[in-house]
Amino acid sequence: MAKKTKEARIQVILECTEHKNSGMPGTSRYITTKNKKNNPERLEIKKYNPILRKMTVHKEIK
Repeated sequence: MAKKTKEARIQVILECTEHKNSGMPGTSRYITTKNKKNNPERLEIKKYNPILRKMTVHKEIK
């Protein structure tokens, strides 16, 4: 059986869009992985922002 590699999975950083536009100090960022073969476009996930204390949209920045 062939050896599986992790070349398809890359590490990405997600940043809160609401917090970035609000002008408040600090940032809300999460680190996750994605399969770039299955999802070539940028990720957009609803995550919890502890500074704003609510669920917000986080978009991939790198």
